[in-house]
Amino acid sequence: MAETFTFELVSPERLLFSGEVISVIAPGAAGEFEILKGHAPFLSTLRPGFVKAKLASGETRSLFVQGGFADAGPVSLTILAESAIPAESLKRETLEASIAGFQDALSHAHSDESRYRAETMIAQLREVEAQIG
Repeated sequence: MAETFTFELVSPERLLFSGEVISVIAPGAAGEFEILKGHAPFLSTLRPGFVKAKLASGETRSLFVQGGFADAGPVSLTILAESAIPAESLKRETLEASIAGFQDALSHAHSDESRYRAETMIAQLREVEAQIG
C-alpha cells in the first residue's frame, strides 16, 4: 500500500478537504506539480485550475481553485485557495462571470502590472474553460 500524507484545502469560506492522500497534483504558477509523501519543503503560488487528490482509498477527488498558495512538506500539504469549489460544482457560467470580471478590470487597468495580471487570469480561466468542454 502506498504511503499517505495529510492534505488540507482551505478557501476563505471554508475547509473544502482534509484527509489522508497518496498524491496531489496542483496547478502551480509555473506549471502542474505533484506532491507525494516525503516531498522536500516547497512553496508555490497557484493559477486557476484543478487540484486532483488521490485518496488512500484509491478514489480521486478534484477541486477547482482560482489561485492561491501551496505549502508542502514531508508529511503534509496545505493549499490556501483564493476561492475553491468541488470540480463537479464548477459551471461554465461561473467561469464566464470570472472572465468578464477580469475583462472589466483589464479595460480599467492603469498600470502595466494590473493589465498583465488581468490578461494572465483571463488566459488561465480560458484554459480551464476548455478543459470542462
